[in-house]
Amino acid sequence: RRQRQMCIRDRIPFCEYFVIFYCLWYPLLIATAIYLFANDDHSFRLYGWFIIIAFTGTLLFCLIFPNGQNLRPAEFTDPNIFTWLVGRLYHADTNTNVIPSMHVLGCMAAVFGLFRCRCTPRWAKIGVIILTVLINASTVFIKQHSILDVIIALIVSVVLYLSLIHISEPTRLRR
Repeated sequence: RRQRQMCIRDRIPFCEYFVIFYCLWYPLLIATAIYLFANDDHSFRLYGWFIIIAFTGTLLFCLIFPNGQNLRPAEFTDPNIFTWLVGRLYHADTNTNVIPSMHVLGCMAAVFGLFRCRCTPRWAKIGVIILTVLINASTVFIKQHSILDVIIALIVSVVLYLSLIHISEPTRLRR
């Protein structure tokens, strides 16, 4: 008898500790907005437009094409503070309308905004990349999103960013 092939989502373990990175998304967005507002008006506006368009577009997409996933564990085998946090998160944020991931879109907005800002120190750029990778991974490890949700959000992010740059700096791109 042939064994069922394991798909990629079955190979990704549930790791409740990543809930910490998942929750760091909120301070990241706020800190990025404050930093850009204080240091670079143009980067702040691009960041704002990116967030507005990406989040509104996601909500409209989910309104037209409702979607969801069933990745969450039925029960937590090792109850602890982290599984309690994941449980609270599951209660507050359902497993519906998950594609594209707003966590990934928000992280990419922060990356693009901080990298566009000329006065962002190198350590902050490295830090936002590391934090973005951890937050994006957290969406998969706590079973809030699938890899597909993350990939689609990354593609949307690049397309949106390039579109915003083209609109905001058309003559600069032609040189």
